[in-house]
Amino acid sequence: MRILLVEDEEAIADFIERGLRAEGYAVTVANDGETGTTLATSGDFDLLILDLMLPGRSGIEILRDFRKLDAATPVILLTARSEVEDRVTGLDAGASDYIPKPFAFEELAARVRAQLRRPDQPEGSKIGWGSIEMDLLKRTVERDGTELHLSAREFDLLAYLIRHGGQVLSREQLLSGVWGYDYDPGTNVVGVYIAYLRKKLALEGREDPIETLRSVGYRLKEV
Repeated sequence: MRILLVEDEEAIADFIERGLRAEGYAVTVANDGETGTTLATSGDFDLLILDLMLPGRSGIEILRDFRKLDAATPVILLTARSEVEDRVTGLDAGASDYIPKPFAFEELAARVRAQLRRPDQPEGSKIGWGSIEMDLLKRTVERDGTELHLSAREFDLLAYLIRHGGQVLSREQLLSGVWGYDYDPGTNVVGVYIAYLRKKLALEGREDPIETLRSVGYRLKEV
């Protein structure tokens, strides 16, 4: 799947590009509206991610030009604006979805997956690892058939761990992937929520599935 990302803030563009590449997507990045327009209207992409506020041309202008040529390819808008009027303008111009900054990467990734999901993939919302099963649309979690009740952040953290099952993830990776690119890097929130998850995943007689590698990070084991 090929994705065009048009974002002028270098740190945010790098954050999104690295995350999407880790998810297996081919990503092309443009840092201004003119380049974004050229690529969008001449390239062959499966999805576009457009920032609204861009030098040269706005994301709305790119979107309107793109929709004259392509009415089907999904487009997700990114913006710091959160007013209803801005959301309506974007959707009326042909946007498929809209996500305000700041955001956690896992939320953006979920929206990308939802837009790229084909009609013949009804099970695309379900993921699992070992004895753990998650339904991303219903927001449900089970371990060995027993339903677990997780908070929204616990759910997102577990989903991120499962999508990278077996991979060692640093605290910084988890922080940016689940909490977002602008979260305080000095916080201990990752360790706190790992502890919350461990407690809820600790069914009677079952091994803790989250392994801590001291000074390195965390890894989800298949147990």
